[in-house]
Amino acid sequence: MIYDIRHVTTFDYGASVKFARCNLRLKPIDWPGQHLDSYALSVHPAGRTSAARAEAGLANVTRLVVDSPVRHLTIESRSRMTVDRLVPVPDASDPTLGEIAAMARASTDLSAASPANYIYPSPLIPLDQAIADYCAVDLDPSRGALEAGIALARRIQVEFEFDADATLVDTPPHEAFLQRKGVCQDFAQIMITGLRAAGLPAAYASGYIRTIPPEGQPRLVGADATHAWVLLWCGPVRGWVGVDPTNGIWMASDHIVMAVGRDYAEIAPVDGVVLGSGAQHMDVSVDVAPSYGP
Repeated sequence: MIYDIRHVTTFDYGASVKFARCNLRLKPIDWPGQHLDSYALSVHPAGRTSAARAEAGLANVTRLVVDSPVRHLTIESRSRMTVDRLVPVPDASDPTLGEIAAMARASTDLSAASPANYIYPSPLIPLDQAIADYCAVDLDPSRGALEAGIALARRIQVEFEFDADATLVDTPPHEAFLQRKGVCQDFAQIMITGLRAAGLPAAYASGYIRTIPPEGQPRLVGADATHAWVLLWCGPVRGWVGVDPTNGIWMASDHIVMAVGRDYAEIAPVDGVVLGSGAQHMDVSVDVAPSYGP
């Protein structure tokens, strides 16, 4: 599939902002099964951009500096991605969860994609015994890694309710777990908590998923949103395999990886510092559309 992605973030400030310095992680990374064909970023009405180094996680980072007064700011990114990713199929030859945990602990890989980076708790995804016990039902060490990963994702999808009003971006995993409600970020964080508690390398993936409307209904432009799911390292042969606990499915041709980190804080699409005296309102609109033209 070839996708055209439009991601628009707008800020409305209650008073004039004199200075802002932000990190933008809006340019999708190249990742197995996908390739970035083109990318364009625009900022209105003012702002200077430059490439920056990712301090953590796997992300393309752009530094934005706004040094003239603004009351409104619009950040628009446009990407064209080619995605060619098959649905994984569990196999009897897959390593077990116990073997995966042992290989991850023994890894000497120092790259940002090393499984050793994703074994331990992170600031937004701490250890939690209740979540660990819940997930352990599907994580017997003798079980095949892919089989166990999709089983846990599907159980979360069935037993948790998607409710956009139940949580906020900073809601800890334990609170969403107790409610059995939340959004994609909450379900990904709960699953990652359980996997790491079992000694397994689990990463937080941020990106997009194509929204397929009901039969006979048009796509709603701008109705898509940034999505989150889980990457489970399944050994050197399989590598990182994506599972989506919000939908109970594998990461395949409908998923587009924007960035990968230990948790959301490392790969938030936009963060930074704003100097101003008023409140701010942020609105995000994402459109992911299959491309049928040149």
